Amino acid sequence: MKQFPGIDYDFRPEDYWLDKDVLHALVRNVKGAHRRKIIKAYYEAGNYQELDETFSKTTLSEEERQHLARLHPTFMGGEYLPDYGANETEIARIELKSTLADVISIRAQLDEDQTIKYSIVDEHTEEFKLWTEWSAEPFTLGELIEFIDNSETAESSWGGLSLCFNNSNAEHMDREDLVDFTTISSEIYPELQTHYSEVFSEWAKADAEKLVS
Repeated sequence: MKQFPGIDYDFRPEDYWLDKDVLHALVRNVKGAHRRKIIKAYYEAGNYQELDETFSKTTLSEEERQHLARLHPTFMGGEYLPDYGANETEIARIELKSTLADVISIRAQLDEDQTIKYSIVDEHTEEFKLWTEWSAEPFTLGELIEFIDNSETAESSWGGLSLCFNNSNAEHMDREDLVDFTTISSEIYPELQTHYSEVFSEWAKADAEKLVS
């Protein structure tokens, strides 16, 4: 794993289930990517109280999902993720600029013996091979990155989760056009997105340098 300057890769959250601030509490486990963005926009503008309560639900009904789909298909991104189990929460997510704005959710669940068990789910019942299935304490940022980089879709031949979607699309697209195709973020690890922005920039740059040489 390459480390970039200015990022604290040793950062370890005290607890996955402790809200770090009010905004984290509002978006925690809200499935829809578009709804999460709306919640953040309203909150940061200071008018969250004016937001229709439908947008703040963890899970929408089928009727509510279809209403959003009629507005635009990308509004469906994340809405069909599986429901959360007991003591389960999302610790990071992968959002794709695909036709339906697909979302992959990385989750942690606290077991009865206080062991943290991990899972990765998407909206299409894809199976995933995990780098590790459990830990005794929350990951450091560096460990979470290792988990993402070394976990794979069961059928993928394009490498770990961080770059497999970019690598697949690079078969028929320029890498520079894919630099923001994948977004990896976390409400718990604020610097996760910064790290992967650097990763994707270097990935696209490597292709451009190869063409020049």
